[in-house]
Amino acid sequence: MPDTIGGLSAVELTAAIRAKRISAREALAAHLDRVAEVNPVINAVVTLDPEGAQALAHHADQLTASGADLPPLHGLPMTHKDTNNTAGMRTTQGSLALRDFVPGTDDLIIARLKSAGVVTTGKSNVPEFGAGSHTFNDLFGTTTNPYAPTLSAGGSSGGVAAVVASRIQSIGDGSDMGGSLRIPASFCNVVGFRPSTAVIPMPSDVNAYAWLGRTGPMARTVEDIALFMSVTAGPDARVPHPAALDPEVFRSSLDTDMRGVRIGWSRDFGIGIPVEPEILEHLERQLAVFADLGAIVEEASPDFSEADLVFGNTRAMDFAAGLGPILERAGDVIKPEVHWNVNKGLALTAKDLIETAAARTRLELGVQEFFGRYDMFASPCAQVLPFDAALRYPASVAGVESETYLDWMRSACVLSATGLPVLSVPAGFSSAGLPIGLQLAGNHYSDMQLLRWGRAFEQQTGYAAVEPAVDATGSTTTAALTTA
Repeated sequence: MPDTIGGLSAVELTAAIRAKRISAREALAAHLDRVAEVNPVINAVVTLDPEGAQALAHHADQLTASGADLPPLHGLPMTHKDTNNTAGMRTTQGSLALRDFVPGTDDLIIARLKSAGVVTTGKSNVPEFGAGSHTFNDLFGTTTNPYAPTLSAGGSSGGVAAVVASRIQSIGDGSDMGGSLRIPASFCNVVGFRPSTAVIPMPSDVNAYAWLGRTGPMARTVEDIALFMSVTAGPDARVPHPAALDPEVFRSSLDTDMRGVRIGWSRDFGIGIPVEPEILEHLERQLAVFADLGAIVEEASPDFSEADLVFGNTRAMDFAAGLGPILERAGDVIKPEVHWNVNKGLALTAKDLIETAAARTRLELGVQEFFGRYDMFASPCAQVLPFDAALRYPASVAGVESETYLDWMRSACVLSATGLPVLSVPAGFSSAGLPIGLQLAGNHYSDMQLLRWGRAFEQQTGYAAVEPAVDATGSTTTAALTTA
């Protein structure tokens, strides 16, 4: 058991609150103390509402004392990703265009977390409109890595990854279109999970059928990921998708036997995606963990030859639909990467969309051919190690120049294009002590089995238990904490 409240997992902390060993107010105090201690260094929490959180924690303690049935996340303190609308609390999406926006309702994932008993405390930093896997913006500045505070924490859920890694909180809500849960998880030595389509529904007034973007969790343990999913998964009438998983699936046992599990591993996804050599060398050594558990690991990959096309055009269409109107009224304060992505979407022709649909069909046929032979796909999560936080994005990867801000994220983007559930698990550290993540993917709606396999790896390695040595000294970033 960790020495501090902040070191407890969500499963451990909620159990302690239910057993009255720790009060919700004590949990909140530890959370706020840790924010004060490390946020001046990492700049991960950008809005904080301590008074509102204290009222919620007080109510939680009253509920505990009453003997009533307690919800699964009862008393758990949590900041929320600033792209997820939080009723009554400023939600900026990291943009000057929304610097004063206070939504009147919660996004579905936030509403379900609140119903599950979380004590909402504030918001965590994001790149503007979640565009890119490095967390910086003109409103709040840059979030940095708890393991190396001059380097990137990843993005777009970089603030979430940093608060979980630095023991501010045990779990957090994020989102993922092109790796936004997985790349920051890899950079910050935590677990990130992108669920199957509509497992956590994302209601939209613009496109209820959108499939590329997902919301999902980050945590330091796979067990906490399953706990999060058990309270946020489940259908919603506003999202017309019939295959969402019952949340009860995520309450089943995480135990598994990996003997005979067939794993395809690829260094470059079969299409020459560049990855830094040290990452590849390290991950290939880690594959022995699965072999020791009885799994069969071979070099193999789905056919990703059209995944870049599917991802690029679908993302562009989604950006144009969702952000086009904001650009029209406030484009002068929005970063050029968002302009580029929206304009690409607006320029798509009917022919482009027809070709994209056909390419997605062929991609799915290739995915199913792969899963006819293998149970799981393993790959590098990030193509690079955490990089200088002063950069907008890496100019090159393993000697290959980046043409767009998305090129260094392709390791995550091509898997997004498949729609598969994908898990990033901590897989150790580089020679310089920087976190490295392993990316695991299963077939559609095999989400719980994927978590079981990830937990089997986690139990053999225990890398997420290695804490960063971040404290309030040696600050290299400017904190931008504001009150709600």
